[in-house]
Amino acid sequence: MSSRQCGAPRRPVAPFQSDQRTWPIEEDLRQRISSALLERLDIIAADAIAIFPQLASPVAAGDGADGVAAALAALMARAIHRGRVDADDGEIAALRALAADRAVSLEDLFTLAYHVERSMIDELALDPALGVSSEAWPGATQLIRRGAFDCLGALAEQSASEAGYAAVVDRLTTVHTRSIFDIVLSKEADRAGRFGYALALVLFDVDRLADLNDRHGRIIGDRILERLGVLIRQYFRQHDWVARHGDDAIAVLLTRSDADHADELADKVRTTVEERLSFTDHRTNERAAVTVSAGIVLFGGAAGTLVDPEQLRLDAETALQRAKERGRNRVVRVEGAASASRALPRSSP
Repeated sequence: MSSRQCGAPRRPVAPFQSDQRTWPIEEDLRQRISSALLERLDIIAADAIAIFPQLASPVAAGDGADGVAAALAALMARAIHRGRVDADDGEIAALRALAADRAVSLEDLFTLAYHVERSMIDELALDPALGVSSEAWPGATQLIRRGAFDCLGALAEQSASEAGYAAVVDRLTTVHTRSIFDIVLSKEADRAGRFGYALALVLFDVDRLADLNDRHGRIIGDRILERLGVLIRQYFRQHDWVARHGDDAIAVLLTRSDADHADELADKVRTTVEERLSFTDHRTNERAAVTVSAGIVLFGGAAGTLVDPEQLRLDAETALQRAKERGRNRVVRVEGAASASRALPRSSP
């Protein structure tokens, strides 16, 4: 699974180090993508603001946020060209200063970054040389997502001691928070329904974690969740979305071709957890088995369908409950047919 590993453990979004052995994309493609995006900054910024959910600050909801979105888009475009962005880079400090001046909170800045990334992909989709009809399209979308993650990682690293970090990254598991995941799930569900993209939502839940806490101490449960977050991230690519979903649960969202491998990946996580996270309580010499159950919901419908993100979540929770009822330590999958409820007009991606 090394081809899907996402790098050093315990970092929510590690800055990407350019390495042709692990990410074989031509440098001239980086240059072309970066140039194309920089030429479209105003459009990208305007689109990102238009789809942005209600900003936490009423001041930021005005024209001031446009400049922040444009600066963020420019930073992402340059990150794509260079293949990295550092937390101590002056551009990160300048972006944060601009956001503060325009009354855009750190929490809103993280959320805005996701919408800028989606706007970049939408805008580039129409480019004849790099868009959906070109051979470069798969690599181009991956590079855009990677650039967004690099910028988020640098922002998170620089802001590790601030409240905004906790709004994006769960400190115990080092994966994304539920609030960020809810935004992502809503947008990706809409995209999957409109264009017929495959989508898979996986929920992992630690079996009998309360019993483990009772028998071996509360600190054991925290350590299990901490290690589970690191382990799950190692099985999914950096642009897959991994988030803490509840006290004992972690959610993973896979899109397009990745969704086809959800069953295989979930089962690999399950077996690895049992092998690596089970432990011996040295106070009693008691061997404690640590296992997870997983529920998967898949959507692979036709283009022009409404996909309800809340229904996807409910379907995944139902699958997870079935896994628990069938004895735990297993993976159960359901199809997301119930999530598709009405036709939508199709538009360009």
